[in-house]
Amino acid sequence: MELNDHIDRFIETLRVERGLSANTLESYSRDLVVFSDFLSKLNSGSTTLSRDETRFFLHFLREKGLSPRSVNRVVSSIRGFYKYLVREGVVDTNPFSLVDSSRFDKKLPPIISQEELRLLIETAPDPRRPADHSGIRDRAMLELLYAAGLRISELISLKLNDVNLESGFLIASGKGSKERLVPVGGEAKKWLWEYLKGPRSKFLAKRSSPFLFINRSGRPLSRQGVAKLLKRYAQKAGLSRTVYPHLLRHSFATHLLEGGADLRSVQVMLGHADISTTQIYTHINRSHLKKIYDKHHPRS
Repeated sequence: MELNDHIDRFIETLRVERGLSANTLESYSRDLVVFSDFLSKLNSGSTTLSRDETRFFLHFLREKGLSPRSVNRVVSSIRGFYKYLVREGVVDTNPFSLVDSSRFDKKLPPIISQEELRLLIETAPDPRRPADHSGIRDRAMLELLYAAGLRISELISLKLNDVNLESGFLIASGKGSKERLVPVGGEAKKWLWEYLKGPRSKFLAKRSSPFLFINRSGRPLSRQGVAKLLKRYAQKAGLSRTVYPHLLRHSFATHLLEGGADLRSVQVMLGHADISTTQIYTHINRSHLKKIYDKHHPRS
């Protein structure tokens, strides 16, 4: 069987057995195309690599200009691919099992201050337009994006029956189709009620849709559509920085920790499988604590 056939079967196995999202599967595919390209340059159709060839592959990745973070991701994908090949009996050993991940400093995720968030969110709806139906929808969307720390994919895939405003919770479908229960704050609840009471019905115009957030044609909002709206409101609010959906998710986590929330609870609300993923936010929190210490401690 050709290498590309093994890759196709591996991707299908990830889809069926692990339920990975289309975006994650596409990332695996891209990484394995890079590996396939490397093997073709070796003039080898074999998936069995020597230690020197494995090292040469790492050099190959760096020569392509990949950052240490990207090298880690590619190696992780190929390590998983070889685990699959060993399990299927295609190869005897995994040549990447002993490859150390490249060292790199974890970049702190950017955040937006609470005051900037207030300016951003309160730009919608336009107070000069009493019947600003799109503005009411956008305000509900912005409030919810920040209040629940949602990924953009989770926001646009929300359905009406995923949200229970009376109990103040929603069900978010995260990576790998994993569902989690997330609280919804007071402001988000208030604007969602406003949106559901009128604008959403007007957009549907006697049509039906299971999706919570829809456009004027009654179709669900897209990633690109939400990103454009966010950029427009940031400009309207006079913010000089680039604002994108995931920035609100980073800010959600950081502001919770700054307010005294415990790391485990934030992990659950974000839907992180591993708490080490959530721990990066504690670096920002420590910086916040240091500022408070320097400002208020009498001997600082």
